[in-house]
Amino acid sequence: MPKISHKGVQMPESPIRKLVPFAETAKKKGNKVYHLNIGQPDIKTPEVALNAVKNADITVLEYSHSAGFDSYREKLAAYYQKQGLPINKEDIIITTGGSEALIFAMGSTMDEGDEIIIPEPFYANYNGFSTQNGVKVVPVISGIETAFALPPIADFEKLITPKTKAILICNPGNPTGYMYSKEEIQQLAALAKKHDLFLIADEVYREFAYDGYKHFSVMNEESIAENAIMIDSVSKRFSMCGARIGCIVSKNKELMATAMKFAQARLSPPTYAQIASEAALDTPQSYFDDVISEYKDRRDTLVNALNAIDGVQVAMPKGAFYCIAKLPVANAEDFAKWLLESYDLNGETVMVAPAAGFYSTPGVGLNEVRLAYVLNKEDLIKSAEIIKEALKVYNK
Repeated sequence: MPKISHKGVQMPESPIRKLVPFAETAKKKGNKVYHLNIGQPDIKTPEVALNAVKNADITVLEYSHSAGFDSYREKLAAYYQKQGLPINKEDIIITTGGSEALIFAMGSTMDEGDEIIIPEPFYANYNGFSTQNGVKVVPVISGIETAFALPPIADFEKLITPKTKAILICNPGNPTGYMYSKEEIQQLAALAKKHDLFLIADEVYREFAYDGYKHFSVMNEESIAENAIMIDSVSKRFSMCGARIGCIVSKNKELMATAMKFAQARLSPPTYAQIASEAALDTPQSYFDDVISEYKDRRDTLVNALNAIDGVQVAMPKGAFYCIAKLPVANAEDFAKWLLESYDLNGETVMVAPAAGFYSTPGVGLNEVRLAYVLNKEDLIKSAEIIKEALKVYNK
């Protein structure tokens, strides 16, 4: 029998999606499952985006330019400029989701066996993208005790080797909700400049900032114009996860020319999704004001309810819509499966994402889960109550 590739064998399962069969079994039993496991917002997609697709006068569904619609890139650049980012149309390549943008970034900057330093816990698919590109992830551990703040720069510097090509951050963070300050970004920028590294920033949650915190982009740090790569997406901003439209952004012309070759190899991003994404840029500010207010209320609701449970510890997120909760269990994945297989509270249970999959260091995060507060407040309160009662039964 033909053998599967070593790379394929090494490709990690998604910690977010691998428990889906257990959730399906729970639903077949008649149980309602509250999905805190995945960042799928229930916020309505802007009507202007949906209407643009409905009203599109298309007789032939053609390829677009490999870099994406010229009109979309120009409009997107104007959107960034309004936010104070010095980004022009030529600095942008439209991609099939932020995922493809990250794949292009790694493929354009790293070779087989090269290394990328990432503060963990981090978005689980970074492991997959790295495996796909033959790149080794070198983690720097941050902890719930510091609310997952940036580890000391000395911890980064001691890991740099001749094979280190980049540092990757998610700001604000998935799965932690941590927002890096301007000073923290500048520390990373100085390190990248000193060692001639790329600084890749996944900024897809940039709008979701709470409690007066302001997002500071790597694109604002002029000292590393040639080092900085920004990743973005419409998925969370406009509640358009299914559109699969993102972008890679950089002032480095050689980098962008290289990324363009990857873009040409996959031909073009999807046409209808670009139409929707371009139209979505006309969404009024009031939409974002309402969404951010709603997510802040949801955050406060869930975090306060979880912190009231004996033995549970949660770091307060500053942005995005996730939090990491440390549970009084030895193995959170076992608990997550048990919740779906063997437990319900009045016919209801909860699906969570075991956090060990958001680390690359073995044995770390085993008693942690990532929770997405993308449900309404009533459902979040019910979910926390289920977790509270489930822990009592599970620990007996």
